Amino acid sequence: MDYKYFPHTSDDLQAMMEKVGVTDLDGLYAQIPDAIRFKGDYQLPSEMSELEVRQLFDKLGSQNQQLTCFAGYGVYDHYMPSVIPSLLQRSEFLTSYTPYQAEISQGTLHYIFEYQSMMAELTGMDISNASMYDGTTATAEAMMMAVAAGKKQNKVLVSAGLNPKTREVLDTYALHQGIELETIPLKDGATDLSMLKSQLANGGVAGAIVQQPNVYGIVEDFTGFAEACHEQKALFVMNSVIADLAVLKTPGEWGADIAVGDGQSLGIPMQFGGPYVGYMCCTEKLIRKMPGRIVGMTKDNRDQRAFVLTLQAREQHIRRQKATSNICSNQSLMALFVTMYLSLMGKQGVKEAAELSYAGAHYLCDELVKTGKFHLAFDKPFFNEFYVKYDGNVDTLSKHLLDAGILGGVKLGDGILFAVTEKRTKEEIDNLVNIAAL
Repeated sequence: MDYKYFPHTSDDLQAMMEKVGVTDLDGLYAQIPDAIRFKGDYQLPSEMSELEVRQLFDKLGSQNQQLTCFAGYGVYDHYMPSVIPSLLQRSEFLTSYTPYQAEISQGTLHYIFEYQSMMAELTGMDISNASMYDGTTATAEAMMMAVAAGKKQNKVLVSAGLNPKTREVLDTYALHQGIELETIPLKDGATDLSMLKSQLANGGVAGAIVQQPNVYGIVEDFTGFAEACHEQKALFVMNSVIADLAVLKTPGEWGADIAVGDGQSLGIPMQFGGPYVGYMCCTEKLIRKMPGRIVGMTKDNRDQRAFVLTLQAREQHIRRQKATSNICSNQSLMALFVTMYLSLMGKQGVKEAAELSYAGAHYLCDELVKTGKFHLAFDKPFFNEFYVKYDGNVDTLSKHLLDAGILGGVKLGDGILFAVTEKRTKEEIDNLVNIAAL
């Protein structure tokens, strides 16, 4: 069938389907479980007035149940200053058009420069790029960056403490890049340094990736990790929850070569999974290996401060299929969000939010343990997220909490991962504990 506004002929479609090994277009979606496929008819009226459309979406929106969130696992319910939406929705920023290269405005360049400065300071690194799509792909880009800098070394070690969602993205990126991934096991919930050293000694390692705090919420001690990597000419990469770095030791202080992660914890609403923003920072000597773009500050012909795109190899235009990255630019709207958040909160505000999250998580943990039904899976320090084992049915507990309007943590293996942010009140925490104690 030929479509009036579709550029591909039936022969084109058939050739593409044969190439990927399917017989029809439905075959492209064969991996999507049947249980979650929509099989009904779409209720799309032929026409509606603006008033009717608004009423329809208000009605649909009212079906969402607002839950008190104690879940984390990489996405956190942090406070968003109320002024941000008003600023972010200004027409200069909120547009479908991507400000691109030579025609990019000084205003956009300026806020990207400020974003870079703030992220470099938070991570303790020399350089930040203008942002990435999200934390998982930023980690994958760091993996490829390590291999590109590794001079024919194509093995990357990945801590078992890395979020499995991020690991799956690494696996996907590595599949067709000739990159071999090897897991660094955990010991008592933290990355095993002795195993890392053993794996490094086998040779061929371009880099090692760890997470702070790790997937179980544990704040790891990375003493000796950077030194072990550097002795074997490998890069040390840290994926961190960026908000926690207001209090925790930074990747720069740990001796990391590349710092990556998601900026969602800096006030970006959870909003059903995105959009978020990835950050990537590195040491100065790796700046030419960094993907994306970097904004620099200079002087114009009137000796006034000006902002420019700088050190932009744009290698996907030059090397094409041999390029180490295909990222070029994004709209940077969420990078602007992060810049606004950090500017409004200030150093003390970001630190206070982190401290409140820490205090709330430890209070919840203590109260749950007092019930006698919960115990910490690991005797390790944690920040605002912790992993507990439950002497009961986790699914039944989760349902009881949901019925009470509480999103009670994330089921992980045979335990539960709880997270607390500065938004959670003592009353909300006590309510969760009372239900869990029944």
